[in-house]
Amino acid sequence: MSAKEEFYAHIEKGYTTKGDFITMGAAMLEGETVTGAYVKVPLKTLNRHGLIAGATGTGKTKTLQIIAENLSDKGIPVLLMDLKGDLSGIAQPSPGHPKIDERHEKIGLPFEPKSFPVEILSLSEQDGVKLRATVSEFGPILLSRILDLSETQEGIVSVIFKYCDDNKLPLLDLKDFKKVLQYATGTGKKEFAKEYGRISTSSTGTILRKIIELEQQGADLFFGEKSFDVEDLTRIDENGRGYINIVRLTDIQDRPKLFSTFMLSLLAEIYSTFPEQGDSDRPELIFFIDEAHLIFKEASDALLDQIESIVKLIRSKGIGLYFVTQNPTDVPNAVLAQLGLKVQHALRAFTARDRKAIK
Repeated sequence: MSAKEEFYAHIEKGYTTKGDFITMGAAMLEGETVTGAYVKVPLKTLNRHGLIAGATGTGKTKTLQIIAENLSDKGIPVLLMDLKGDLSGIAQPSPGHPKIDERHEKIGLPFEPKSFPVEILSLSEQDGVKLRATVSEFGPILLSRILDLSETQEGIVSVIFKYCDDNKLPLLDLKDFKKVLQYATGTGKKEFAKEYGRISTSSTGTILRKIIELEQQGADLFFGEKSFDVEDLTRIDENGRGYINIVRLTDIQDRPKLFSTFMLSLLAEIYSTFPEQGDSDRPELIFFIDEAHLIFKEASDALLDQIESIVKLIRSKGIGLYFVTQNPTDVPNAVLAQLGLKVQHALRAFTARDRKAIK
């Protein structure tokens, strides 16, 4: 048996799966594609989270698109975070290209240009279905985590929520929350002191300043009605293909706190809403978070703990999270430890620090 035949047999045996799978491409031996030596990922493992890493221009986005399209064909909905504005093209069939034909011939898979069912979503003023959540739905714990509050300040936020619950006052947006906060240390000071204890004006002042900082990043567009229903992310079209939901985030790159707020809110809502799946044969929904470092860029320790906790727990709901970034070190170690699949593109090392990180 030649080295190529031996390699083919090794790949074929190694990627034989019991259940359904998606095909990522064909394996290569000494720089040459081995036709028919398919690299497969079982659907059963896709909700164990993953990482797609590599330097700029090495094909991370293309890998993301291939996985998303394969999942859609299998009837599994996908949610893509589009920070560069280059993912919505999957809504239209490819015009074709000689290089694509050549690549597919080498792999041994036919190329069939087709469009996919796509829903465009938006967090900001960009076109698309608006993603919203009320402050009441967000809850005191997540709001405190996002605002990076002290223990005393967290207690005040909890009291504000309790007051609103007791008096059946809905907190729809940040303006509502600020008004109740001002009332607690103003005209309603005696009422609050009698029912809930005295509230420090210095603490409420700090909370107000942090809310204003969040508003300046565009959070006033995110908080409010009508709330987005996470069940809408799991739609299947008339042909049995899962919807590819694309969140347009091209204007969010300089507002990492808003991105973190949205991500944490969405994951928390999905975790509380979706039924327990256990170790199911296929995922219910797959997330791809492009430029993942933006989630962690300005996240406080409390927020990182919250993200880590949700990453650990959400797998049992049939949800897979895939972080797409230039370097694995962009993702905290506690989160990396939870990722079961890694697609590694080329990394570049220009400095001693880069070389150490890659090693």
